[in-house]
Amino acid sequence: MSSPLPNPLHPRLAEAVAYAAIVHADQGRKGSAVPYLAHLLQVAGLAMEHGADPEAQLAAILHDAAEDRGGRARLADIRQRFGERVAALVEACSDALPDPEQPAKPPWRERKQRYLARLAEPATDPAALLIALADKVHNARCLLADLRHEGARAWQRFHAGCAEHCWYWEACAELAERRGVAPALVAELRRLRDAVRQASGDAG
Repeated sequence: MSSPLPNPLHPRLAEAVAYAAIVHADQGRKGSAVPYLAHLLQVAGLAMEHGADPEAQLAAILHDAAEDRGGRARLADIRQRFGERVAALVEACSDALPDPEQPAKPPWRERKQRYLARLAEPATDPAALLIALADKVHNARCLLADLRHEGARAWQRFHAGCAEHCWYWEACAELAERRGVAPALVAELRRLRDAVRQASGDAG
């Protein structure tokens, strides 16, 4: 007999997955032929494993939709379809939303510092930190696998190296730890950070 779900699935979860599949249909993971939807499903799965409530489940699936596919217009569409909190979580988890007046993204470090500052605000929904953690854990898992397969060449796909990524992951871990969000995910992100350092050698 199965155990009762601590957080039931959102009744529109399948709709959110279908929406993400359309939005990210032609997008692959960086440096690979893996459909981007695979990342979104993994992040949502990790978030669910660590207590994501129903609206956070939707936001986890949609967390890159505005950043990668349409900016504020996409965010407005998510708000109309899935509600204010889901849209707010997606916005909180977005590194930088595209701006038609400034098409070039800010430098990597500047974007990450702004993102971290937003997550650090006292009013930030803890679910945003959970989704951010799940996102970083899955990214770090994939990077570690690539480093073990390809060696230091894996870093050539990124705008920042090992030291910068390790700083960023630790900053996310500290924010989540401070709020008591998903301690097991915090610990895993730190283990992955150390493993990435070891696998990178002097590559960062």
